[in-house]
Amino acid sequence: MSKPHSRAWVREAVRIIEADANRSADTHLHVFPLPPEWGIDLYLKDESVHPTGSLKHRLARSLILYGLVNGHIGPDTVLVEASSGSTAVSEAYFARMLGLRFVTVVPRRTSKEKIALIEFYGGECHYVDAAPAMYPEAERLAAECNGHYLDQFTYAERATDWRGNNNIAESVFAQMRAERHPVPSWIVVGAGTGGTSATFGRYVRYKRHTTKICVVDPENSSFYGAWETGAADYATGMPSRIEGIGRPRCEPSFVPGVIDEMFQVPDAGSLAAIRLLRDRTGHWAGGSTGTNLYGAFQLISRMLADGQAGSVVTLLCDGGERYANTYYSDEWLGEQGIDLAPYRARFDEFLLTGRFDA
Repeated sequence: MSKPHSRAWVREAVRIIEADANRSADTHLHVFPLPPEWGIDLYLKDESVHPTGSLKHRLARSLILYGLVNGHIGPDTVLVEASSGSTAVSEAYFARMLGLRFVTVVPRRTSKEKIALIEFYGGECHYVDAAPAMYPEAERLAAECNGHYLDQFTYAERATDWRGNNNIAESVFAQMRAERHPVPSWIVVGAGTGGTSATFGRYVRYKRHTTKICVVDPENSSFYGAWETGAADYATGMPSRIEGIGRPRCEPSFVPGVIDEMFQVPDAGSLAAIRLLRDRTGHWAGGSTGTNLYGAFQLISRMLADGQAGSVVTLLCDGGERYANTYYSDEWLGEQGIDLAPYRARFDEFLLTGRFDA
């Protein structure tokens, strides 16, 4: 059992993190242009405008506060994480703010832009060749330095207060109050840790909203298989090309009971969708946002076919500048054997007719 840390230091650490949150304005809710006669509105919650540039800023803040209030983090604690990049960027930011050393285990294939951001905030990167090796290596490093393993994949669903306290779900519903369909028919998210889908799913039930939750999952990821089969230990053992959401195993924070529907999304569809987003709105986004859009288009097409009006909300998870040399590089797409043209044609057809052939 670890010894209790200085209460005075912990109080100051919590104050510093809360002050940072207070300085940060809420994130924007953008409208994606759809034909007005459809009677359906599509919104993107822009999490790229957080200080560290992604949805994971919320998670990192919650994980570190969770560690502080549970007595796991003190003035000399080394923080350790296993991450595909964005969570580590945000955790490094908060660790530096508290004067703590931060070490993250990342797959060697993580984008150079994310590695540079982790190191910019003072974080240290420890590389593994295969994504499944991240977990035991992070545990080993934390034990070796008597540190604290933040373990986003276990604690994401419990570190966030799903009842409110300005979580992402409460923020979305507050921003939707003046819209013509203020209670969304659907909220569409990916399942990087399972924390975001758990927060939304629990919140809409707690507030008695009729909103349904759809989780989208990229190629090679394990969450869809776990949801479809009911096997909590479902694993593909394979890496995902869509950073931030696809996982080689079903993570402990994934809560399938709060999910109404899941889709698997082809990687080419995800990456074609972010090109479409840039062309139609001027917003650059990462691949996970494309996965979200692909799922949203499927649901909107179904709503149109069923004669339903309403609103759909999804997330713009991080900015596209982090993927300039991958998702936005035609050379990289060629090396990966990814052809965006068929999917772009489907999107253009959808925006003209409302029909989407997934």
